[in-house]
Amino acid sequence: MRRRNLIVLPPLALLAACAAERPAAPPVHLVFFQDDSVELGAPALTVIQDAARLAAGDPNAMVRVLGFVAPDGTAPAPLLLLSRQRADRVAAELRGFGVPANRILVRGRGAVPAADLPVESRRVEIHIGPG
Repeated sequence: MRRRNLIVLPPLALLAACAAERPAAPPVHLVFFQDDSVELGAPALTVIQDAARLAAGDPNAMVRVLGFVAPDGTAPAPLLLLSRQRADRVAAELRGFGVPANRILVRGRGAVPAADLPVESRRVEIHIGPG
């Protein structure tokens, strides 16, 4: 008599419950800029301060600051530079609000392929969580 290996699958409801228990990804804080600018207005500073407050709640979390620009047909090097300058500006404000420099990773990402969304493209993303 041959033995057959049976695979017992859990009921679908249990699988769904496991999926629902996954922790939600932390929110991404978005800071928007005017065209060709690194200046921060009051709404941007509020977003940065909120991100700093969240980072303070988890002193082991890394803070990734990613800068972007709107594509405008310019050579990639100036766009990469502007995206890095924006990220540096936001990182400086985060440090001013108490986030230690050794927890902040700054990257300029250059242009994003969203030519029809120029305002949304001119941004810095602040991600707080595992490195």
